[in-house]
Amino acid sequence: MTRKNFYFQFLIKLMIIFSSFVLFIFQAGCSKSTNTFATFSINRGTNISHWLSQSDRRGAERKRWFTQDDVTYLANLGFDHLRIPIDEEQMWNEQNQMEPEAFELLNAALEWCRDSGLRAIVDLHILRSHHFNEGDKPLWTDSTAQNRFLDCWRDLSSQLKKWPNGMVAYELMNEPVADDPNDWNKLVARAVKVVRELEPERVLVIGSNRWQSVDTFEQLQVPENDPNILLSFHFYTPFLLTHHQAGWTSIKDYKGPVHYPGWSITEEELTDVSDSLKAQIAVSNGDFNRDVLLKLIEKPRRVAQKYNLPLYCGEWGAYQLAPAPERWRWYEDMRSILEEKGIGWATWDYKGGFGLIDSEGKPVQELIQILLRK
Repeated sequence: MTRKNFYFQFLIKLMIIFSSFVLFIFQAGCSKSTNTFATFSINRGTNISHWLSQSDRRGAERKRWFTQDDVTYLANLGFDHLRIPIDEEQMWNEQNQMEPEAFELLNAALEWCRDSGLRAIVDLHILRSHHFNEGDKPLWTDSTAQNRFLDCWRDLSSQLKKWPNGMVAYELMNEPVADDPNDWNKLVARAVKVVRELEPERVLVIGSNRWQSVDTFEQLQVPENDPNILLSFHFYTPFLLTHHQAGWTSIKDYKGPVHYPGWSITEEELTDVSDSLKAQIAVSNGDFNRDVLLKLIEKPRRVAQKYNLPLYCGEWGAYQLAPAPERWRWYEDMRSILEEKGIGWATWDYKGGFGLIDSEGKPVQELIQILLRK
């Protein structure tokens, strides 16, 4: 064999080895993106708040707020999914055109989730026509606003349908608040029809009227014969504990002690409280313990069992100004209830006022240990 032929055959063998290596890497990547996400099954997660929702951050500041390093960190802690709230005013301009940078960030976040083996729920959190804490909600009375809501999902599907059904789910709308629960039921039916025409097997997350409350869950008309639905509730009971001194609430001016378990606020602790504040406190005051919380969560569980659908607690958490011992006891009880009953969950939130990360950027170790203890 001539030296020239030897080198030629050696080069051919080298190319074959290299091609086999590339194919192996490609197949491994495909395996990760398909086999790992065969079904949409979730257990422990957290909400990525104040990034593409409820925030004035834009440009470089918004990009810095949440990065691939955050996703890697959360995956390494032991979370298996993220709930990603998005707002209409961030994702679309006032001419209803998609904002390229916002959609790039959302898709980047999903890439980071994929690379870390995490699933994700894309949650349409606030509409221009519907904010869960505002009095005026045109969504329920204005047909143009309702059609706009449906168009949002057409756009979202066009951008997100490339992601595996086993990896990404869509939450139709966060915390609907309609005076008539049937207004929400009718809009759910329309939204499900729109998405199903585009993506027949995408998992859709649907919650009950009035802040996804457990108390209104039996009013929800669940689409029938659709196995790709995840029923969702939110849970912040006892409210006087979980929202203690939260500045956006009607109880923000109460600075006294709160308790868990037991009565949230005792009669003696209300002695020097104004009559108007007493009235606000009375709405949520009560005697709470693990058994009471479990009984409340039985309401959505009955609905989920009726339709043979999985159940999810998409938000739960306690504000950072609530007293730590009481907060930790509540978190312990809530986590044990949700996991005992096989209910997947996502805390509110990662970096906000209820966060796993405090205002100085430091991990809240006590909370992380409670949530992710084996």
